[in-house]
Amino acid sequence: MPELSRRHLLGAAAAGAVATTAIGSQAQAGGGRHGSSGRVPKDQISVQLYTLRNQLAINLETTFTELAAIGYTRIEHAGFVGRTAAQFTAALKNAGLRATSGHVAIPQPWNAETWKKSLEDAAIVGNKFIVHPYFGATATGPVRDSSVYKAFAADLNKAGELARRAGLSLGYHNHHNEFARQDGGDRTGFDILTSYTDSRLVHLEVDLYWAWRGAADPVDLIEKHRNRIKQVHVKDLDFSSAFADVGTGLIDFKRIFRRAKEAGLVEFVVERDDAGTAPRTPAQALDSAKAGYRYLSSLRY
Repeated sequence: MPELSRRHLLGAAAAGAVATTAIGSQAQAGGGRHGSSGRVPKDQISVQLYTLRNQLAINLETTFTELAAIGYTRIEHAGFVGRTAAQFTAALKNAGLRATSGHVAIPQPWNAETWKKSLEDAAIVGNKFIVHPYFGATATGPVRDSSVYKAFAADLNKAGELARRAGLSLGYHNHHNEFARQDGGDRTGFDILTSYTDSRLVHLEVDLYWAWRGAADPVDLIEKHRNRIKQVHVKDLDFSSAFADVGTGLIDFKRIFRRAKEAGLVEFVVERDDAGTAPRTPAQALDSAKAGYRYLSSLRY
C-alpha cells in the first residue's frame, strides 16, 4: 500500500466546495431511479486494513479478533504488517477471518517475475482479488499526459493476464488524480485507463469518496462500466471534504447501491483513511470499522 502522504487531502477547501455541490445537485437529479428495495449481504461486507494500520501495528491478533466480533468475516489487506504471507494468513484464520482481497502495486517499471511473486503471496493468503492501489500523480500534481496512462494500462493488462492464469482477478483502485483532463482535452485519465485495459483482465474497485473528490458521480461510473465494478470502497465525506465514518457524511450510498447489480458489485469494503491517526487514537479505528459495518448491515435501499 502506498505511503500515507499519497492520501493527504490536496486543496481540501476548494475540492470540498465542488464535491458538496456535486453530491447535493446530482443526487437530487439522479435519486429515485432504479428504486427497488435491496440490502448489502453481510457476507459481502469487508474492511480495508489500511483503516486500522496503526492499531494493527500495536496488536495484530487482537485487532483481528475484534473485527470478527464486530461481524466481519472478510478483509482487504494492505500488506502483511511485518509478517510473512503464511504468518498473516494464520492470524486471520485464528480469528475466523479471510482475506478475499489485497492491495498490491504492480511493478513499475513492469517486471513479470516480481509480479509472479506477489501472485504467489496472494495465493497463500487466499485472495480472490488483487488490486493495484494508486496511480496518476507526479511531484507537481496529477498526470495530464495521456501517453502515461496508455503505457500504464498496457502494464495492467499484462498483470491482469498473469493474475487470471493464477486464478485471481486484478482490480484497479482510483483516487481523484485519475479524473484530471488529459492533453488539454475532455478525456480523463480514468477514461483512458478504462478504455485501454481489457475488462476481462482488469476490473474496477471504485473508491466512492475519491470519485466524488474528483467530481465524478459514482452512478455515472456505473452506467459507463456496467458489470466491471466488482468492488467499492465505502468511504464517506464530511462537509469540509475530509473523511468521515460511513453513514455520517454527505455521500448518498443508497442511491449508488441501488445500481449494485448493474455495476457487478460483489464486495463492499469499509474504509476511513484517517481513522486511527492523530488527533484520533489508533483504537478509534475500530470504532470506525464498527460504524461502517453497522451502517452497511442495516442499510435498505
